[in-house]
Amino acid sequence: MSKQTKPLVIKIGGAILEKADALTALLKVIAELKNQPVVLVHGGGCVVDDMLCQAGFATEKKNGLRVTSAEQMPIISGALAGHVNKVIVAQANSLHLNAVGLSLADGNMVKCVISPLDLGAVGEPKASQSKLLDNLLKGEFLPVVSSIGALESGELVNVNADDAAVVICQLLNAELLLLTDVNGVMDGSGNYLSDLTEQDAKLLIQSGIIHGGMTAKVNAAFHAANQLRRSIAVASWQAPEQIPSLLSGANVGTRIIPELAA
Repeated sequence: MSKQTKPLVIKIGGAILEKADALTALLKVIAELKNQPVVLVHGGGCVVDDMLCQAGFATEKKNGLRVTSAEQMPIISGALAGHVNKVIVAQANSLHLNAVGLSLADGNMVKCVISPLDLGAVGEPKASQSKLLDNLLKGEFLPVVSSIGALESGELVNVNADDAAVVICQLLNAELLLLTDVNGVMDGSGNYLSDLTEQDAKLLIQSGIIHGGMTAKVNAAFHAANQLRRSIAVASWQAPEQIPSLLSGANVGTRIIPELAA
């Protein structure tokens, strides 16, 4: 791994698995990123919703964030760290990407405390140590990290996938790309914004223009941008061919501007 090239953390959601060939298209782009170490961090909300429904559980969310009961954790961890993770790993390995499936708890790389947002068995992740990821990237593996973490007590917790991507980004001092099913963040007229400051984002959230899951995504992006002191890209997984241009500085998606640079 080149010392001059920062790793790239790409966050994807489970919705990418619902569109034929979308995951394959993204993985092919990753395979073409020469000398660019990549870590994939994923959620899988749609898969979790389906599995919870089949088990007789209702899905509850607060401000776009999943409320998780202790009784739901075996299903959620099985869906994310199990099914979704292994589907992505298997698809990546079919393209010779040497993918390795992980959770946030593996290698003690992330430690969690219970979220203060009253969401039940939901963890707030804290970066711990990067040794495992460093070694995997040095060996030219593709780490695929699910958003399942653990408390100091060993209890499994659900972690918002955007927050999971942020903490992995902090761990590696990496670039961060949040991929969603839309082309970026929209203004009140339905136009995609090329960049977004935190002050403008707060106004859009207060007015309800940014809402639901996009609220959590935008907040996570600002958290990362302010911590890393550089902009974060929010773009669409439906156009993965744009990723190399985005990494080269092209105006793709919405750039989340850190507070110090605004």
